[in-house]
Amino acid sequence: MRFRDREEAGRELAEQLRIRRDKGTLPHPVVLALPRGGVAVAREIAATLRAPLDVLVVRKIGAPFHEEFGVGALAGDAPPLFDEQTLFRLGLSEADLAAVVERERKELRRREERYRQGRPPPRLRDRTAVVVDDGVATGSTARVALRAVRGQDPGRLVLAVPVCAPETAEELRRLVDDFVCLHQPRLFSSVGEWYEDFGQLTDADVLAALSGGGESR
Repeated sequence: MRFRDREEAGRELAEQLRIRRDKGTLPHPVVLALPRGGVAVAREIAATLRAPLDVLVVRKIGAPFHEEFGVGALAGDAPPLFDEQTLFRLGLSEADLAAVVERERKELRRREERYRQGRPPPRLRDRTAVVVDDGVATGSTARVALRAVRGQDPGRLVLAVPVCAPETAEELRRLVDDFVCLHQPRLFSSVGEWYEDFGQLTDADVLAALSGGGESR
């Protein structure tokens, strides 16, 4: 099954989360989107749950010879989280990626400043943190996002995505209190193949979503 666009995926995912909320397993939620793509999905969820919407900026660390091939990720000021097996297979060390990490951290900070516009991050302690993306392939960005959120001591940690590679889903399920995923296709090569419209979002799209989503913090 393919989604028409991120908004449709978000509405379907929101319905599953609404059911959980109504059963009392999603108390006091705050929705955290991984920009940019996750924001369009998360906006639908925040509206359905009547929950605050914010962003959790995570940057993929790409291999020097192919920046789209992720070997790790980083969030906030925490150390990068690398896929050690992938580094070993590629013959790379963390030192080899120092320049890439520095470049991605600068972009991460730029986006945080741009999206948050002086607002402090939401307080997550004792709340249900719902981390949302438009899909997961290798899981490198999801893992570092979950590590960052877990460090803020939420009452519950939920990962919600429309589609995920099956082998990655098994790994991520162990990191959260609840994993909500609509589809885990057996044949999976990329997130984009499961959307009819998978156009790139802009910073303006993110800001528009944040200005219209959720309740007060």
